[in-house]
Amino acid sequence: MSLTIITGQLTNPVVAMSLRKTLTALNRPSSPPDSSISAVNLEVTEPSRPSKITFRPRKIRKVSSDDLTITTSPLSSKSTVDISLRHLQISDELLGAVISGHNTPPVFESTTTPFLSLTRSILYQQLATKAAKCIYDRFVSLFPGGESAVLPDSLLSFSAVDLRKIGVSGRKASYLHDLAGKYKSGVLSDDMILEMSDEELIDRLTSVKGIGVWTVHMFMIFSLHRPDVLPVGDLGVRKGVKDLYGLKELPGPLQMEQLCEKWRPYRSVGSWYMWRLIESNKTSKTKLSK
Repeated sequence: MSLTIITGQLTNPVVAMSLRKTLTALNRPSSPPDSSISAVNLEVTEPSRPSKITFRPRKIRKVSSDDLTITTSPLSSKSTVDISLRHLQISDELLGAVISGHNTPPVFESTTTPFLSLTRSILYQQLATKAAKCIYDRFVSLFPGGESAVLPDSLLSFSAVDLRKIGVSGRKASYLHDLAGKYKSGVLSDDMILEMSDEELIDRLTSVKGIGVWTVHMFMIFSLHRPDVLPVGDLGVRKGVKDLYGLKELPGPLQMEQLCEKWRPYRSVGSWYMWRLIESNKTSKTKLSK
């Protein structure tokens, strides 16, 4: 529709008001089109009787390309993983070869609440896996109900001294208290986190002491099962992209975005295969050196 606007002074106030209302209505953005919605359940592991956290419905986007349906539902759905593998094999021949050469498909099975997952991420930071697991197990043992009892209020009941006794550093104790404090004050909640966009998650979670962008990326992939996360700061993924495309140097964030653009909307799965590619290359080098 074309609209001709005649400029000039309107002396009739009624006409002027009517024109202003008409222009305001025309400038208002239209409502987004309806889209298909799917819901995926995320189970919360408890020692006795597991409960469930339900993911907020996520939009599904469909495109017609060789009968390929692209969905942005969480990766905890096997059908989503299957669709993502087909999409990546079609869109990137080199990545497709890596996928074909790896017999076991990715599985995203985290069953913990967002709060517990973030707590665990903080405790595991900059520690070898074995040492981190030992401290995490001691931490969980502080709570009578185990993992299901690790809640903001109960965590805040333990002082930094209490946490240091089980091997948690003073700095990490302050990180844990800051996270729990933001939950208690209402700045964060599990429901809010499940609803947030990827950009909102990065903005809100990096306001917590000790949580950076890399931690948020890992949280989105392995705890929330978001399908389109590219951890541009992860060394393993960067090395994988370097080897995949035969680069001379490790790619920076901008180059990573450009090279992996073809993986959308399944960059999380593409990243998973970069870790597998690096592991495979390490194994091959070890065999050759023997």
